[in-house]
Amino acid sequence: MRKLKLQVQMSLDGFVARPNGELDWMTWDMDDKIKNYITNLTNSVDTILLGRKMTDEFIKYWTDLLKNKPDSEEYPFAKQMVDYKKIVFTKTLDKSTWENTTLAKGDIIDEVNKIKNQNSKKDIVVYGGAGFVTSLIKHNLIDEYHLFINPTAIGKGLEIFKDVESRLALKLVKSTAFPCGIVVNQYQL
Repeated sequence: MRKLKLQVQMSLDGFVARPNGELDWMTWDMDDKIKNYITNLTNSVDTILLGRKMTDEFIKYWTDLLKNKPDSEEYPFAKQMVDYKKIVFTKTLDKSTWENTTLAKGDIIDEVNKIKNQNSKKDIVVYGGAGFVTSLIKHNLIDEYHLFINPTAIGKGLEIFKDVESRLALKLVKSTAFPCGIVVNQYQL
């Protein structure tokens, strides 16, 4: 069975975005070591799960970079983001208008388990949004957590662990501090 991996940026005080989704607090000057970590994580997957609310911005950003900045350092990553299969979880859309993207409209547990059981040697990654990730956590659907803890506190914002109804016991696999100040904690369920 394929694993579902969460890759998410977080503040020291546990928020993934400011109250209106702003990401101005994130560390953007990432060093080569953390970029290698992200590359290795990305290379281990072939499918991206997204919540409906973040899909437009996510796909537009990587598609625009791929089309308009072929000399960019991020170009290879952008190509992966555009080329990888994307599954958008939605209750409101009837069809996808995005390249390499399908919709999941059924029960979240059934849909995720169906994806996990697909025949592939690679795993699945979820980037967000916050509400979608909260639902995945609530239903214990994430197998591996990659929490990128940024060296800043923002006081209030969007949380992803707020709907945990009982103890969520995670096993620390490794913790890595990077020169840019981000610490990545990798956990398994």
